[in-house]
Amino acid sequence: MKHQDGGWSPYVAGGLSGLVGVFSVWFAGQYFGASTSFVRTAGLIEQLFGPERVARMDYFINVVPRIDWQWMFVVGIFLGSMISALTSGSFKLQAVPDMWAARFGAQSTGRRAMVAFAGGVVAMFGARMADG
Repeated sequence: MKHQDGGWSPYVAGGLSGLVGVFSVWFAGQYFGASTSFVRTAGLIEQLFGPERVARMDYFINVVPRIDWQWMFVVGIFLGSMISALTSGSFKLQAVPDMWAARFGAQSTGRRAMVAFAGGVVAMFGARMADG
């Protein structure tokens, strides 16, 4: 089950992820996703500061800010990946991954953060455009 670098085999992890997707549809009748959960989280946070504003937003009429099964799924992804990394012995807390440091230098933490943020914005924008 373990890969040569100490982590999980990508084939086993991919197969298990696929089974989770199948079982999600089979048992719950729902496809799983993550982008809506991030929007709901933003709505939940915004409700703390101005619940009346959130209630007036057309977007949050269709996507109600709440904790639901998809939100818990995202929490489960985080917890599952943390447990997997810790049990495989591959967990490393580092601001700049080794591959990035080899290419751009270990001192490029700010640059790495900006690129990661920009990539996240593009990915989230695409996912929301696709109604994901």
